[in-house]
Amino acid sequence: MIQRIDHVSLAVTDYEKARNFFINILGAVPGASARDDSMKYIWQIFSIGDLTRFELLTPTGKGSFLDNFLSSKDGGVHHITFQTSDIRKSKLFLEQNGIPYFGYIEYGDAWKELFIHPRDAFGVLIQIAEFRPDDWLPETVRLTGKKRWNICGKENETTLSFAHPGGGTVSFHLSREEAQELAAELDAASQG
Repeated sequence: MIQRIDHVSLAVTDYEKARNFFINILGAVPGASARDDSMKYIWQIFSIGDLTRFELLTPTGKGSFLDNFLSSKDGGVHHITFQTSDIRKSKLFLEQNGIPYFGYIEYGDAWKELFIHPRDAFGVLIQIAEFRPDDWLPETVRLTGKKRWNICGKENETTLSFAHPGGGTVSFHLSREEAQELAAELDAASQG
């Protein structure tokens, strides 16, 4: 049912301060973002390193769904998002196992989600979502096109990057000897 944890979502009262901290201190790369006027909040996805993502949420005015969560603090972990390959199968599985959920919605093919309340998930708000991970990342942290790897060679080092099923890339730095050994093993394996 679940493929992986996609991201942890943090709700904050001072969005610019949090955004500057994560970008300038921790090196986060900003990705997709949007404003939801009906629920009065802004969200933005960030990437750190090869495979890690998190989301910042902040209210845009009084009456935001985040008001209660942020009423006694400046920020904190709001929810954890788990990726599924099929939201309808996940929904059915939860129903068959007596796990209540809420907020089921499909935004076309781009995003489909539901939530499990903290009282039913050991104190954590869980979002289960179906989506294509790379759709939410900037091009600078993902491989584009159909090729699932990239090779960048320097004098005595090769960097091998692979597209990760969860979006983004994972990279390996190989010495010249390691790259030659890998090439020989790949060649041998392809010959059976």
